[in-house]
Amino acid sequence: MITAIEAKDINKYFGEHHVLKDISCRFEKGKTNLVIGQSGSGKTVLIKCLVGLYEVDSGIVLYDERNFSTMNSKQRKEIRQEIGMLFQMGALFDMMTVEENVMFPLNMFTNKSIEEKQERVNFVLKRVNLPDSNKLMPSELSGGMRKRVAIARAIAMNPQYLFCDEPNSGLDPQTAGVIDHLIQEITLEYDITTIVNTHDMNSVLSIGDRVNFIYEGELWWKGTKDEILQTENKELNDFVFGTELTSRLKNHPA
Repeated sequence: MITAIEAKDINKYFGEHHVLKDISCRFEKGKTNLVIGQSGSGKTVLIKCLVGLYEVDSGIVLYDERNFSTMNSKQRKEIRQEIGMLFQMGALFDMMTVEENVMFPLNMFTNKSIEEKQERVNFVLKRVNLPDSNKLMPSELSGGMRKRVAIARAIAMNPQYLFCDEPNSGLDPQTAGVIDHLIQEITLEYDITTIVNTHDMNSVLSIGDRVNFIYEGELWWKGTKDEILQTENKELNDFVFGTELTSRLKNHPA
């Protein structure tokens, strides 16, 4: 097993509130690794600890065996240049064109020529099926198009790691499916480590190569999308399907 990101015995407190409790989990290279759980379970805090937005109180985070938790700011900046982020609502800059949004990380983190940056922007926009959209403004885009532009920006730096925070938030089911499969395709195509924080059970059952269920701050269950349908874990069943629906699915398979 190739492990790209690993959390070991992570604990996080906010005051006296113990939010993450000895969480240890692996996120595999070339897989869509999902983190699921109820609101307030700690899954978003876990993601923020992984990227260094929150400092852990104990435990370590490893990126390909590099100890992120003990790095200084300069060393962490180097790691962050290998990370792509897809934010919940896309987080595009409204006053920038599509092209300017996608080029933003290239301007910030590289010394590439304008011709090289333009070539990369055109490439990633074509990859997310938005060729010739360079001069559009975010206000001219549908919700699904905005998410695809955000994905293009997230992969502009050719990242080794991709974090997606509720990528289907605000989208209709059909568009959400398109975004899910685009994320999965990019993960496989570029052999990157993708971590998706989601409430969307369609996403879980569609692209959940590895699923981590956080319950009241603990890693309560882990497995694959197929294993979810067979689990006896009550809390996971209650969260994903509801116990009664799960029982019907198992007793009357399609």
